[in-house]
Amino acid sequence: MSGRLFVIAAPSGAGKTSLVKAALAREPNLRVCVSHTTRARRANEVDGRDYHFVSVDQFKEMIAADGFLEYAPVFDNFYGTSRAALEEAFGRGHDVILEIDWQGARQVRERMRDPATGKSGCISIFVLPPSRAELERRLRGRGTDSESVIARRLSDAVNDMGHHDEFDYVIVNQDFDRAVSDLLSVVAGDAQDLSGGRASLAPLLSDLLA
Repeated sequence: MSGRLFVIAAPSGAGKTSLVKAALAREPNLRVCVSHTTRARRANEVDGRDYHFVSVDQFKEMIAADGFLEYAPVFDNFYGTSRAALEEAFGRGHDVILEIDWQGARQVRERMRDPATGKSGCISIFVLPPSRAELERRLRGRGTDSESVIARRLSDAVNDMGHHDEFDYVIVNQDFDRAVSDLLSVVAGDAQDLSGGRASLAPLLSDLLA
């Protein structure tokens, strides 16, 4: 593989997808690897642009054929990254970013780990919201989910955010433009101040994980 692989994860509502779209618009060599999913397509989504929408049977056939670099069940549906799509992007010399959850990120890190050095061949990024109240506001602002779904997403978000320390970098999406700049700094290899273990995250994490 000639390009670099970036893995980005976040709780639902943290703004991960918007950040990635903005970064793609500003970094011409960066490409997103569109995931496969078995969930229903929303009215504003386009097959092949937002996700590759497939049936459960089709997804299971791809699993059996070892067609995924990673896959995981999320909210009663499957999501996965196609090996073929990733290899095509690398073959064109592009850097690639994957939008996945922490479970998928863990799989990618392990599958790309160098047995000689113990280091993973991917660069991982986790996005946090600026507060739990703001996360709830963003989820409600979508206008696409029922109260029960929102409640479940908020509950699952706490579990998701508990895995932030597995990632190389953590970005707080409080000011969108600043967060985009932070993401581009990671892509450029100049983001030492965004390390996942930095002490300045402690107060925010106390709020998010309480």
